[in-house]
Amino acid sequence: QVQLVESGGGLVQAGGSLRLSCAASGRTFSTYALGWFRQAPGKERELTGAISWNGRGTYYTDSVKGRFTISRDNAKNTVYLQMNSLKPEDTAVYYCAAKDRIWTYYSDSNYNYWGQGTQVTVSS
Repeated sequence: QVQLVESGGGLVQAGGSLRLSCAASGRTFSTYALGWFRQAPGKERELTGAISWNGRGTYYTDSVKGRFTISRDNAKNTVYLQMNSLKPEDTAVYYCAAKDRIWTYYSDSNYNYWGQGTQVTVSS
């Protein structure tokens, strides 16, 4: 079992940056693959970035490649999403999620632990 709590969302102008953090409880954090999903109003939830349990593999959806960076600190039980060059279309609720490392980290399925979400709003 793992509990996830996101922070770092807010309102930012286009071109700005935000860093989302997701703090996890539990002693098995290092055995989970982690992902950041986002959901904009009227749109389906999208896997935005993911990182393997050991941090050696990362995935990004095409629209954020070169702008977003996912990282994890297993000593702090925390995963981050650094978001640069933000665009109005990045506006969404961002969710942190975790799944056991036996599952492929860059697939959007089998994520079974979720945070409550944090709102990111990018103004033009």
